[in-house]
Amino acid sequence: MKTFKLSFSANSVYKILAWPPIYSLLVFAVLFLKPETAFCQDQGRTDIEMVFSSDAHYAITRKKFRGDTNVDAHIVNAAMIRQINSVPGLTLPPDGGVAAGQTVGAVDYLIQTGDIANRMEVPYQTAAASWAQFTIDYMQSTTLKGRDGKPAKLLLAPGNHDISNAIGFHRPMQPKTDPTSMVQIYNLMLHPPTPKTNADYNYATDKINYSLSIHGIHFMFITLWPDSSERIWMKKDLDTVGGKTPVIVLCHDEPTCEAKHFTNPVAPHDINAQSKFENLVAEYYKEGPVAAGDDGATDMEQRGWVKFLKQHPNIKAYFHGNSNWNEFYMYKGPDNDVALNTFRVDSPMKGKYSSKDETKLSFQLISLDPVKQLLTARECLWDTDPANPAAKVVFGKVKTVSLKVE
Repeated sequence: MKTFKLSFSANSVYKILAWPPIYSLLVFAVLFLKPETAFCQDQGRTDIEMVFSSDAHYAITRKKFRGDTNVDAHIVNAAMIRQINSVPGLTLPPDGGVAAGQTVGAVDYLIQTGDIANRMEVPYQTAAASWAQFTIDYMQSTTLKGRDGKPAKLLLAPGNHDISNAIGFHRPMQPKTDPTSMVQIYNLMLHPPTPKTNADYNYATDKINYSLSIHGIHFMFITLWPDSSERIWMKKDLDTVGGKTPVIVLCHDEPTCEAKHFTNPVAPHDINAQSKFENLVAEYYKEGPVAAGDDGATDMEQRGWVKFLKQHPNIKAYFHGNSNWNEFYMYKGPDNDVALNTFRVDSPMKGKYSSKDETKLSFQLISLDPVKQLLTARECLWDTDPANPAAKVVFGKVKTVSLKVE
């Protein structure tokens, strides 16, 4: 929708006041109503819009970005946020998805699923320094507004780097631990009566699990991956909603997880350079005494997760980061006996493809129709013309799925 900038002098005001009262009232209503009230651009619409990104990785640099080299994450994330701020006003493509062909108005939620702070391996900065930069970009610099005219609600989940900064790692970090990003995410999302501090935060007991219902769709944010420990909390939470209520899970890791993210199965179950387990999820690794590589076996661990999915068929979608590129796919489990719509999002810093070709940098716009129970995820390519930072976001791949529980 086009907007117009109005300017007028004091003399103009006096002339307006001299008009018949009804005309004066109409003019002042147009001039002084809040934009969100005057434009009414979302009146009658049922779609809920959300922006989704992950893996900000403050502290590291991109090799190339917009003609420069070794560009700091703070600069890159700030550039992405400026493009995210431009989403309201874009026209959605005629792709048959939710709100297709319509102009984006309100954006109610901004979602980020972890690795806010890069791991503090020397020479990278502290988690506290990374969190401060994240606050500037994702909290102070965003201009997205929801239907109520208030700033879009920020929804966060922690990543493996955030957790390792809190509990330690098998390679040297400086300092050895800094739980700042975990503490801040915990306090912002869980709103404890007494906020956690870096001194009293305990990862073993202070997991970042929470849920919210958005117009009848239940969103679950969990810590890293749905291992056996997380599923205890998930079961309790799912018991509070009806079996016909669609559920969407959001977390950092892909549904296959990574072997190294499990807890060391060998006593004393510590984090060490030999086994390379990172002890990020509470469940012990079952496939051997040493963490396999990034594509290592997690079949045994996944089967517990697949069993849970079968017990809760109202879990209809799964969003994640960690291994980063834009992909809409079906998770089928290690035995090909489950089907879960899964959405993988890119990273501004560590994308598998976008780290080499910045024109592939993207975030996702999630459009939700709670009445028809449909969800459309659209790839938003935000740097297709690196020489022109003002170039508009370009829509790429799209996927629409039904959230109806049969």
